[in-house]
Amino acid sequence: MWKFLHKNNKSPFRIIILGFLLVILAGSVLLMLPVSSQAGVSTPFLQALFTSTSAVCVTGLVVYDTATYWSTFGQAVLMVLIQIGGLGVVTVAGTFVILSGRKIGLMQRSTMQEAIAAPNVGGIVRLTGFIFKTALVVELLGAALLLPVFYQDFGARGIWYALFHSVSAFCNAGFDLMGINAPFSSLTSYAGNPTVSIVIALLIAIGGIGFLTWQDISMHGLHVRKYRMQSKVILSVTGALILVPTIYFFLFEFAQAPMGERVLLSFFQAVTPRTAGFNTADLTLISETGQFIIILLMLIGGSPGSTAGGMKTTTLAVLLANAAAVCRRREHPHFFNRRISSEVVSQASTIFIMYLVLFLTAGLVISKVEDLPVLTCLFETASAIGTVGLSLGVTPQLSSISHLILIALMFFGRVGGLTLIFAALSNVQGNSARLPQERITVG
Repeated sequence: MWKFLHKNNKSPFRIIILGFLLVILAGSVLLMLPVSSQAGVSTPFLQALFTSTSAVCVTGLVVYDTATYWSTFGQAVLMVLIQIGGLGVVTVAGTFVILSGRKIGLMQRSTMQEAIAAPNVGGIVRLTGFIFKTALVVELLGAALLLPVFYQDFGARGIWYALFHSVSAFCNAGFDLMGINAPFSSLTSYAGNPTVSIVIALLIAIGGIGFLTWQDISMHGLHVRKYRMQSKVILSVTGALILVPTIYFFLFEFAQAPMGERVLLSFFQAVTPRTAGFNTADLTLISETGQFIIILLMLIGGSPGSTAGGMKTTTLAVLLANAAAVCRRREHPHFFNRRISSEVVSQASTIFIMYLVLFLTAGLVISKVEDLPVLTCLFETASAIGTVGLSLGVTPQLSSISHLILIALMFFGRVGGLTLIFAALSNVQGNSARLPQERITVG
């Protein structure tokens, strides 16, 4: 696969896109096989494509209940697709090359750098090995912590449930096997279970903070001052995006629940929109204000170089820092006494506009096509482009047109808008000429 990805594609961005497409198509073919469904029937291509895209793009939106429709083989295919999508197609391919003992050339190293958003090519092989080992350890530890609960509820099959949900949570995928209790119920039956709620939430958060942040924590422990500026920003923004929504949900959404369950519900619903897709509460019963807050969290997503999607926490941080710099009449935004370049600000603004336009346009189109409330459709499109997987229950009933729109959004959200643009324009030479400047009034 590694040779195929590089044979006719010199751009790292094109290689990343082609890699994801190939894995999605391969997953679709496997899911179409009769052995993948419990009924032993062939799954229609569009439904298989939707499910494969959702798994590889670690989203979690489904047209069939995972537990009741897919066989054990089909569920295993989904878990492998989730693992590949979470770590990244190029990262997984690079890991196998490393394990085989073959040398990795400069082009491959450059592609691996882009795939995991590393700052430079140096040390990329060592970083890739670190990512693979860390993911394996965290997922096995998560499965071990979940096992007592699932073994008690499902017997020996609880081993499979523990492993599947650990991988799905760490990769921020949101696929679950709880449909045997009630179709599309996610983890609502464990709303008051502290083990499941806390372990799943921690797996989501660990997977979503990014590979480079893991490396900083591994190297420096609790000596935060030694972390990269990016890691400090990620941890600060992530903490705020968990704390503030938790307080809101606790005060306004789950007041009728017992105190212990209320805390767990509030914490879990604050963590999962970025960008895991599990839920322990019935989201249709949450107020429109709460649903809108979840939409915002889904759009923000996780952090760069992580298993999560969305605009990314750093994009939000750069935009807010730039706004603060403008208000203070400073030339450049900064974090922790480090200046942010104009190029990064421009990229953050571009990403924000792309996500906003696609999210709103797709939501309005689906609302018109399906004759559904706009907020419900915006919830679906935010979930798709943020690669989250949360839903208000309308995904299976949508038409083929809406499913194709969601497929495109999921792919865009996982691969990244700038990756798609850079891949399309990789052969276009930029114009370095500077045009005359003239002032335009804004605001």
